[in-house]
Amino acid sequence: MAHDGRMCRSSESPLERILAGLRDLPGWVAEQPAGQLGEVIITSREIIDRTEAVGAEATRRFEKAGGYKSDGFLGMVPWLRVNGKLSGAAAAERVDTARQLKELPRTEEALARGEIGYQHAVAMARTAEHVGAAQVRQAEATLLKAAESMDPGQFITVAKNFEHQVDAEAALADANRAHQRRYLQIGEVTNGLVRLEGQLVPEAAAMLRTRLESFMKPAKGDQRTAGQRAHDALVEVCRRAGGTGRPESAGGGSRPSLIIRASLDTLAGLDGAPAGEL
Repeated sequence: MAHDGRMCRSSESPLERILAGLRDLPGWVAEQPAGQLGEVIITSREIIDRTEAVGAEATRRFEKAGGYKSDGFLGMVPWLRVNGKLSGAAAAERVDTARQLKELPRTEEALARGEIGYQHAVAMARTAEHVGAAQVRQAEATLLKAAESMDPGQFITVAKNFEHQVDAEAALADANRAHQRRYLQIGEVTNGLVRLEGQLVPEAAAMLRTRLESFMKPAKGDQRTAGQRAHDALVEVCRRAGGTGRPESAGGGSRPSLIIRASLDTLAGLDGAPAGEL
């Protein structure tokens, strides 16, 4: 009996069909005009975000069933770190987000439909963790409407403002926790270079950015990348500071500034006042 291709296709799982499509995708993309790949990029991001929604539900159910135990793991995070090829922090984020999304069905549905991105969902989940899912559910429709029109960075500001309105003390505690996570690490020489990494508090970042900008403007014919100019600017700032014994001030740059916007209600510490904004 002849086999109908549709019959074979119907026997495949959705995951198998997705993987088959991914195998064909690189060749198809290679044939598209480079100037028309914007839609490919946008659709690819939407697919990734919508897949995160599926992964969140699967993670939640798999953890509840204790499926990780049969593989010899003590928890869902280490299982996902190894089997999902993620860093410990990324695995923990996905497990925490999956747990919170159970209590935020509208958010999970919006992510599954591609109306918001994964990072928007993470922000919602963290807000629920900080002030309680019940509080977030009351404003979920409003928050999601904001998320649909903002990039994740902008939406985090909205989420933080909501947290402050609900519980100013908790928002302050969260800010203090962020301050405790500040660090700067200078590695050892590897292949002729040293890795510099860290997390700066906003004031420190503002000061550093202001100092560097004085020396980062490319000269005529300058072939350095923006990253290389930033590196060289940092060296110049340190060299000048070391030579004078005081912070560098002769680079032609303005004094570092950090603008904080706050309403009178916020300054007065009134309940329900919005958070100040950097």
